[in-house]
Amino acid sequence: MSKVTFRQTQGDAEQSRSIKSLKSRVGEINIDYVARLANIPLISTEKKTFAKQLGGVLGYFSKLSEVDTARVEPIGHITGLTNVVRDDRTAPSITQDEALVNAPKTYNGFFEVDAIFEEQA
Repeated sequence: MSKVTFRQTQGDAEQSRSIKSLKSRVGEINIDYVARLANIPLISTEKKTFAKQLGGVLGYFSKLSEVDTARVEPIGHITGLTNVVRDDRTAPSITQDEALVNAPKTYNGFFEVDAIFEEQA
């Protein structure tokens, strides 16, 4: 894994301070909570590593927020193409019963699946 460093010049001193400020704020982020959201079990050494890496990511976002975009027009896409999707058309399809014929479990004419969410205290 390569190490990313920020090169500091005389004009970058203020920017560097804000990056360091953002990196120090990673301590405010609950790494356990983020890992649980991502469904990634972490040991303590991994938590320290990811906390440091997250600080680096936040540093990059800090740099991006300092870019002067005052004269840049917002765009939705860069191709300039419009109406590139086809028209919606109705077409014959299968019936609900045909759709459910191979389903392992059904309930009142719908697919039945096991719950994937767990209640958390």
